[in-house]
Amino acid sequence: MGVRYLIVDDEAPSRANLRLALAAHPEWLLLAECDSAAAARRALADHEVDVIFLDIQMPTESGLVLAREISRLRVPPLIVFATAYSEHAVDAFEVHALDYLLKPLSDARLAQTVERIGAMLGQRQREAYGAALRDYVDAGAGGTGQAVERPARINVRSVGRIEQIRVDDILWIESAGNYVELHLEGRAVLHRITLNRLEALLAPDDFLRVHRSAIARRSQIARLETVGDGSYRLTLRCGAAVAVSERYLGALKSAM
Repeated sequence: MGVRYLIVDDEAPSRANLRLALAAHPEWLLLAECDSAAAARRALADHEVDVIFLDIQMPTESGLVLAREISRLRVPPLIVFATAYSEHAVDAFEVHALDYLLKPLSDARLAQTVERIGAMLGQRQREAYGAALRDYVDAGAGGTGQAVERPARINVRSVGRIEQIRVDDILWIESAGNYVELHLEGRAVLHRITLNRLEALLAPDDFLRVHRSAIARRSQIARLETVGDGSYRLTLRCGAAVAVSERYLGALKSAM
């Protein structure tokens, strides 16, 4: 069976662009185009839907209102948010493992989204996705485009799978290009978000930047020392050794 989807956007050109782009994927079946959240509700009542492409900014009723309702379903359809916002909204989507498309539409980004959705549906991860969506709307993503404030969990997406990581369980964080490694007790988890973006979402009372590529939980700070070449090294209570740069040295000494 193909992937059954809705397009929900108040702008006809945006709906047409997405419909034409998805025509390149014959296994995708368009059930309805909706110009409002109310029309989307009627379509959802009439059809069994796998995926919704949902505009955030719509007159009368924000797409996030509909997303909040959908998140309460036991097995909700996957939502791909369409947004003209950039950095702040993307932060929130990424930390909750939700997918998004920035307007104007990029064919390369859409192809990536289609691949991710195929993996999610193939692994039957709809319930895990529903939990991630509830985290997003419950955290107060109220349609302003601002990043979700201080998430209690980070929803990490790998191929066809979502894992919820409690922020309280993170000991330290290391940059890995466009990813970060979340270091937990006994293991590390790779998550697609930059260190700068994630730092902006973490509580500064709990976490401290110590290097351009590392953030440490304050309660993990154990020992600061110089090494042979005159650089600094921080030892954490979990046993990890983390490089410290001059830029963050003063703040680290104050924290100690």
